[in-house]
Amino acid sequence: MAFEGLSGKLNSVFSKLKGHGKLNEKDIKEAMREVRMALLDADVNYKVAKDFVAKVSEKAVGEKVMESLTPAQQVIDIVHQELITLMGNTTAKLDFPSKPPCVIMMCGLQGAGKTTHCAKLAKHLISQNRRPLLVACDVYRPAAIDQLKIVGEKAGAHVFEMGQIDPVRIAKEGIRHAKDNGFDVVILDTAGRLHIDEALMAELQNIKAETNPNEILLVVDSMTGQDAVNVAETFNNTLDITGVILTKLDGDTRGGAALTVLAITGKPVKFNGIGEKIDDIEPFHPDRMASRILGMGDVLTLIDKAKTALDEKTAMKTMQKMQENKFDLNDLYAQFEQIEKMGSISSLLRMIPGANKIDESQIDEKKMPRTKAIISSMTKKEREKPSIIDAKRKRRIAAGSGTKVEDVNQLLKQFEAMQKMMKQMGMTGKGKKKMRIPMNMMKQLGNMGGPGGFPM
Repeated sequence: MAFEGLSGKLNSVFSKLKGHGKLNEKDIKEAMREVRMALLDADVNYKVAKDFVAKVSEKAVGEKVMESLTPAQQVIDIVHQELITLMGNTTAKLDFPSKPPCVIMMCGLQGAGKTTHCAKLAKHLISQNRRPLLVACDVYRPAAIDQLKIVGEKAGAHVFEMGQIDPVRIAKEGIRHAKDNGFDVVILDTAGRLHIDEALMAELQNIKAETNPNEILLVVDSMTGQDAVNVAETFNNTLDITGVILTKLDGDTRGGAALTVLAITGKPVKFNGIGEKIDDIEPFHPDRMASRILGMGDVLTLIDKAKTALDEKTAMKTMQKMQENKFDLNDLYAQFEQIEKMGSISSLLRMIPGANKIDESQIDEKKMPRTKAIISSMTKKEREKPSIIDAKRKRRIAAGSGTKVEDVNQLLKQFEAMQKMMKQMGMTGKGKKKMRIPMNMMKQLGNMGGPGGFPM
């Protein structure tokens, strides 16, 4: 995960500070030295790291902090606020004109994920009731147009292409097509190169001059660290970009690019790519990202994911079945499907405050798919009434799901325990009393499909 190394080192620094009842300037100086080293290890630009530590130090040695009953907590709060400021204070949004279409010019080097993120952005805009049109302006890379068509179809977005002709003409015709057919957003997928060259920049300047885009978004691979920032600086100097999309923030990246882009270019990160799926893109929230870095979780993003992924009608129906003690394995399977829409178990745990202390090597991401495979191998009658599953049926289910009989036994045992808890729950849910979900039942749900049991 991005920032994992930085997060661990910063929390180590703060743990040392918490060991002191009171702080003096020497404590602060030593802590800030370690913070600076942690930032540099995360591939943050040297000058940016130096300026950051200077600002934190200036505020941390103030009388209010030094005389506070919880000085370490005050220092953490200062670091948190400065991280937010470093990344932009507020969430940078797209600039939609009063008269559509909004033209978004996407640019970047090959390999950064530009074409894929054109489709991801289109998918994101569709979820906001926009009608985007993808325009294929990359006429050089083999199969680039076909790739845009494929990812565009996954996103549910229309693709405009004219083959391998002048990309400037394609961009202009694409915008005209959007106006004539009611598209309110045009996303131009421009050509990339393996490295920055004059021909690339000249072509991009021509497209910009002829289309007058509302947004010029640069797609950069966050795993390239400071190279990503250098690319952003070059593109910005030439095109005056309006923002950056950082890809692969779910990978093993040190995170320096996210912390440095704004300070170096003056242009904000607007979106971050967080996975390989077409909807794995989210707005970049500086405050939420700062909280993740400091191990405070990201509850707001978790709520956003839940709102997007969870079906309210299904949830209410499931809740009613729980109250009436009619919850069966079909319902359990549906719950797992809902959870999977929100992302991997490890990515969800990172958003829970305090969950940064969990050893991710202990998380078994394959447990939920295995449990779903077991349920899928059952007949309709078996899923509705698991009590009929005898030894012969267990062997058949295990063979059909590629698991062991012990795995089937474990699932049935845990589900039986869950049903007993639901029976108690149904009794407390009578009349006007509000149903309360016991913590033990949540643990059971985690044990059946999660990382060996969610930490409760």
